[in-house]
Amino acid sequence: MARQPVVAGRAEQLLGSAVVATAPVAGGDICTAVKLRLSSGRTAFLKTLSPAPPHFFEREAAGLRWLAEADPGGGVATPEVLGVDTDCLILEWVEAARPNAEAAGAFGRALAATHGAGAGAFGAGDDGYIGRLPLPNGPLPTWAEFHAERRIAPYLKVLRDKGIVTAEDAATIEAAAARGAAIVPDEPPARLHGDLWNGNVLWAAGDRVVVVDPAAYAGHREVDLAMLALFGLPQLPQVMAAYHEAAPLAEGWEERLGFHQLFPLLVHACLFGASTAPGRPARRSATCSGATCSGAPWSGPYPRLVPDPQVITVSAVVVRDRSGALLAGHVLPALERLSAPAQAHRP
Repeated sequence: MARQPVVAGRAEQLLGSAVVATAPVAGGDICTAVKLRLSSGRTAFLKTLSPAPPHFFEREAAGLRWLAEADPGGGVATPEVLGVDTDCLILEWVEAARPNAEAAGAFGRALAATHGAGAGAFGAGDDGYIGRLPLPNGPLPTWAEFHAERRIAPYLKVLRDKGIVTAEDAATIEAAAARGAAIVPDEPPARLHGDLWNGNVLWAAGDRVVVVDPAAYAGHREVDLAMLALFGLPQLPQVMAAYHEAAPLAEGWEERLGFHQLFPLLVHACLFGASTAPGRPARRSATCSGATCSGAPWSGPYPRLVPDPQVITVSAVVVRDRSGALLAGHVLPALERLSAPAQAHRP
């Protein structure tokens, strides 16, 4: 490791400790990341963005600390926040390891504990970010209201204004979101990571799983699980089984995954443009179960967990296309069924 004087000097200002070496870290598509070796022998992780949106790193640090409050009670692990300012965030370094079934089971139980730590209301005290997009968090009394007004409406408006979402698809999405109270079972607010896709789940040494880059708020716990299923996660069936054993999910939770996945797919469409537009065919279709993705045609209305998944890592381009394929292939048809007027029962 060499030493970048500017980066090292900025870290030293926040840490009050000498930085003896730095090295660039690959992986992020928003921030510049650097590994730091401190004079104390400790290793740290610095991420920086200039110019950063207002309170960008402060909100991330607050989310990590809020999630960490559940750690003593068996909640999921987060990296310690070592320093934060308007232009950067410094965290403890997490040493990577290979995924395994034991760590997956522990992660499922820990995630259930974090969700169970709860909160006073749906939302958060401050607005935040998901990626670079603003994330409105103003509290509302019910999950159905919060989901429709804070998670669907803002991003659907962006896509509609840009002409990415058709009027017909926007009407389907709005109608389904309006029926949230009838679709999603009533539960108390859960303490959510909020952006729990595979890239924000770190498999760490010592059979640990550490979560990073939260968009934390209080919401319905099925949202985090749907995000895990959306883009796949190594050992996902083991994670889900351990979670369900620790905190049983309401009947039909698998069939609600598509409903919960609508929000992150809208976010992807906002971030990446027309290739993820709801209702528009992507350049490459994909089959996605709770833990797998391949190039074959979609074979079912919802992502399903499979006993022995073969996890396939996909590039960002495929993920973008895959988002569009998912919307066209199963989310929108599912929403059309959900948003249709209930039929009178006839013997």
